[in-house]
Amino acid sequence: MKKVISLLTIGLFLSVASCSKEDDPLDNPVAVNPNTNKQQTGSSSNDLLSDKKFKSMVIEVVYVAGFEPSSTAINNFVNFLTARTYKPNGISVIKRSIPSPGVSPYTNEEIVSIEDANRTKYNTSDQIAVWAFFTDGKSSKDTDTSVILGTAYRNTSFVIYEQTIHSLSDSPFEPNRSLLETTVITHEFGHILGLTNLGTALQSNHEDAEHPKHCIEKTCLMYWSSETGGGISNMVSGGAAPQLDAQCIADLRANGGK
Repeated sequence: MKKVISLLTIGLFLSVASCSKEDDPLDNPVAVNPNTNKQQTGSSSNDLLSDKKFKSMVIEVVYVAGFEPSSTAINNFVNFLTARTYKPNGISVIKRSIPSPGVSPYTNEEIVSIEDANRTKYNTSDQIAVWAFFTDGKSSKDTDTSVILGTAYRNTSFVIYEQTIHSLSDSPFEPNRSLLETTVITHEFGHILGLTNLGTALQSNHEDAEHPKHCIEKTCLMYWSSETGGGISNMVSGGAAPQLDAQCIADLRANGGK
């Protein structure tokens, strides 16, 4: 049996509230209540998209040593955000490594605990903060026939299973790693931006009934892309990551985005 690759999942297990590489990640002196960054996925979509409340965005990229995402993927992520959000005071990225937590495969609860122990950037009065964690192991939800590459699990948090991405992009016959990273990162952040019908209201009927919170259009970044065999290869074929389709863009614009 061929392995089904679950490109991405939406982490709704916390549905109740509960670029320079070496910038100082500890300088966050006027943080608002950290619980504002521990809300349901999609609930901060307008805050991220518009400049009504937050004029800038900081992305805290934390990775296990040896599993740093490519600079190309991070640059593509920032370009994606710049194209879709209003942040007149800019979007900045801080990156740092941490030692391996030594808990692979990672459960949802372990991912949350790692964030809570290591996150240093939280919303301030006019800057919204995002947490992105890149692991040295796989998801505990992987099976013999399917793997998960990323999960958006809080209003400003997502995880990328970087080791799994490495395993799918080590060979010359497999997808380009930076394109694969770009696809997974931007798709997961699409969920954080409220797509599809996850906090950003639909402007047209394009949610996939068989795969809720995903776009029905097969060429869209937000399409549910669990396919056998060459599904991942097809998504990044042609040397470019998939883009949001017009219907998803219309949703974001109606919610304060570009």
